[in-house]
Amino acid sequence: MASFSLDQSEIKASYQSTSKQLERELSELEPTLIDIRRTLHKNPEVSGEEFKTSQLICETLRELGHEPQLMDNKVGVTVDLTLGTPGPDSPLIAIRGDIDALRITDQKEVDYCSHNPGVGHLCGHDAHTAIVLGVALSASKVAATYDKDWPNQGLRLRLIFQPAEEICLGARWMVEQGVMKNVSAIIGLHMDPEIDAGMAKVRYGVMTAFCDEVHFEIHGTGGHAARPHHGNDPITTAAQLVSSLYQNLPRSIDSRTPAVFTIGQITSGQAPNVIPEIALLKGSLRSTNDHSRDVLHKKIEEIAQGIALSTGTRIEILFKSPLPAVVNDSSITATLEQASKDVLGDQQVGLIDLPSMGGEDFSIYQESSPGSMLRLGCAKPNQNNAFLHSPYFDIDERSLALGSRILLQTALLLSLNPNIIKKGH
Repeated sequence: MASFSLDQSEIKASYQSTSKQLERELSELEPTLIDIRRTLHKNPEVSGEEFKTSQLICETLRELGHEPQLMDNKVGVTVDLTLGTPGPDSPLIAIRGDIDALRITDQKEVDYCSHNPGVGHLCGHDAHTAIVLGVALSASKVAATYDKDWPNQGLRLRLIFQPAEEICLGARWMVEQGVMKNVSAIIGLHMDPEIDAGMAKVRYGVMTAFCDEVHFEIHGTGGHAARPHHGNDPITTAAQLVSSLYQNLPRSIDSRTPAVFTIGQITSGQAPNVIPEIALLKGSLRSTNDHSRDVLHKKIEEIAQGIALSTGTRIEILFKSPLPAVVNDSSITATLEQASKDVLGDQQVGLIDLPSMGGEDFSIYQESSPGSMLRLGCAKPNQNNAFLHSPYFDIDERSLALGSRILLQTALLLSLNPNIIKKGH
């Protein structure tokens, strides 16, 4: 685990002064952040279609006097902010928030429930958007006194409002459009309903899994259901394939290494009395290091080839939408941890023991610059089973202002101590 310290007493005093100012400003801004979050929650948009969400972000930033850039296809926004007088070597710190919603019906009985049938902000991205807008709002408040409190110092920020995280494409779209140009480090967070509001957790090293979609197309020979001996049934082959994959993949790698393979979709046939020609299977493979991932890829191909040979069918395999693991930079994580303790208190910040097997395309940004994410507690009191992607998911909205403070104070610490960025990467 990396350690963090502010060595210069003057810098430490100035940082503490700014921290207190941010606490006051964000306390006043909290109703605004709640209103933004509820507006977004009522009007969710799915991946790649976040048009109104992007417009709301642009309008909010323009009202602050900034010049946001609306990305290609009119989804996604980025904006650069400057506080004080940064020097020529001052690092550019990016803060990312994702903005898309899920194709899940929001079933909460609240005034701000989704007004878009079948679509809901049930992963917290509306909160992420409000939090990063909170960074912009509070930074504008602090800017008026920044030069006085921080002589000859400055902070360069780039806010990234990313579409299409849920389909693991948005980060790559944003990177291809240049949002990581000249970025020294990137930070972000994710709401976590399994952590109490007012708490946060960080993870050093691997935070989320490598993710691959795996598609199987099984080609058999169709025929009459009463005469299976006339053909090669792709559904029978599919059943064998699923069983064999589930049985053998876990035994292909070191049992101490987390990995998960799941088939989530099977499609075949149009009538109960007809053996179809083709069966389609779609699943996901999640692993936590390159070696395990390579071994599992090869094993999947070997198993499929063996079953195809024994059943007289043909199986085509496609590994699709590969997503790297999020690997948190140690020194930037230490800075996130310190900022979280400064905001929440030492006892309210903990460590994540094991990586998540979920995917997160924040990893795409980490291919360009070192970065780190934290998990921000948002559990509502007396609300059980409202987990991420649940139709009842909701947050304790006190977490919004806290998230904005943590991210902005982390950026301040990184700007004041640029060597931190070089140490951990």
